[in-house]
Amino acid sequence: MLVRDCNWLQIEDYLKQDDRAALPIGCTEQHAFLSLATDSILAERVAQEAAEPLGVPVFPAITYGITPYFMAFPGTVSLRVETMLALVRDILDGLDHQGFRRILLVNGHGGNAVLRDFVAEWGADHPRCSVKFHNWWNAPLTAGKVLALDPLATHASWMENFPWTRLGNDPSPDSVKPAVPQIGGRNPEAVRHQIGDGNFGGRYRRPDDEMLAVWQVAVEETRALLTTGWP
Repeated sequence: MLVRDCNWLQIEDYLKQDDRAALPIGCTEQHAFLSLATDSILAERVAQEAAEPLGVPVFPAITYGITPYFMAFPGTVSLRVETMLALVRDILDGLDHQGFRRILLVNGHGGNAVLRDFVAEWGADHPRCSVKFHNWWNAPLTAGKVLALDPLATHASWMENFPWTRLGNDPSPDSVKPAVPQIGGRNPEAVRHQIGDGNFGGRYRRPDDEMLAVWQVAVEETRALLTTGWP
């Protein structure tokens, strides 16, 4: 259930019988022809669909992330590392204070990887809580499904092109882009020059039946983390 669809009385009742929660974390950055909010859309949606049958509340997504290398693309907004860590710390502290003890962070953006070590550090200082950090798109089962369909799956390519991330007024081309070498130097202008439209390489889109098959694996893998493996 989405927290935005609840009032505080409902959350108070929930905490009398369960202590799990999900927090999606995304980003606002270029995704070639896809929505600038792609990472946030996908993180929140996979968390919502995974949690719904369990009745676990899903908090509103953090919609900004760490993406300095894409700052030459208009619409991209990047947080400083210290800002992101402080924000997540405050949210986790608040959830702990209210009685949430098992928290799944559903991350949709590779640049937020610094949070994995931070979560371990925060957990060491909060022994009554258990926090999992989940990169939904490259978790083992989901990544395996993606690679089985097409091993050239990169940023802003087909693997992020779902019905809910594409824009009807500017559809992705039905073509294949050669793989882009690893972006070097992290200078935003140089990165933009190197990668062009923002796709790192591969098909821009694949059939929706294939995309929905990937999505189902991602939802089930995320749901399993909410269901099992807690201390």
